[in-house]
Amino acid sequence: MSAEPISIWPLAGFPEVAPGHDLVALAVDAVREGGLAPRDGDILVFTSKIVAKAQGRFVALASFEPGAKARELAALTGKDPRLVEAILSETREVVRTSPHVIIVETHGGFILANAGIDQSNLAAHDQGQRVLLLPEDPDGIAAQFKARLDEHFGCHLGVVISDSVGRPWRLGTVGIAIGAAGIASLWDRRGEPDRMGRRLEVTEVAFADAVASAAVLAMGEGAEGRPAALLRGFKTTAAARPAAALLRPKHMDLFR
Repeated sequence: MSAEPISIWPLAGFPEVAPGHDLVALAVDAVREGGLAPRDGDILVFTSKIVAKAQGRFVALASFEPGAKARELAALTGKDPRLVEAILSETREVVRTSPHVIIVETHGGFILANAGIDQSNLAAHDQGQRVLLLPEDPDGIAAQFKARLDEHFGCHLGVVISDSVGRPWRLGTVGIAIGAAGIASLWDRRGEPDRMGRRLEVTEVAFADAVASAAVLAMGEGAEGRPAALLRGFKTTAAARPAAALLRPKHMDLFR
């Protein structure tokens, strides 16, 4: 990491994002209105929610006909059977269930409650009617955003698509990166010396997750209305890797 102070500027002024909205154009406007001048190494973080909304990832619960598995899990968890069927449609494997909780591995490889399907901060008429799925191809979207932002601002930026998740063994949610471009999402420091000269043997830093978590603190997770942020001072010399590099292979997962 560089010695440059870390700065985080939440970007205000976004409208209520709807399908078809150009998030890069909205971010450019918000950066300009905030009087900011992006430079090499800065990172723009977008919440997964606005990316999913812009992609039109809304689904009507009425469109799901619960199957036997969905009805069984609904009885175990107390969830709407239609929501459970929606969760299963996004699921590669059900990992754990308990009252009010379904933990799954999504088709994209993420281990998430409810397959990342969200019902918060949707319009009033959506309550109980529609849900929002995770964005499609978040690493690819991050790469597209980066290319356009680099061209517009004339510098090399990082982009992170963030989501908020719970964790084993600890209460509360934190921000993680489900998509990234232009940064070392997983920073492998094995082989580097520590302060005493001993070589690091197992240290791999979830750099993109650290960026996402810091950004979420500034953006908020409730009614703040700040779905993007510009971060400065988060730098490494490691090669860029997508957020997919952070996914732990199943054979290394001690929880399964």
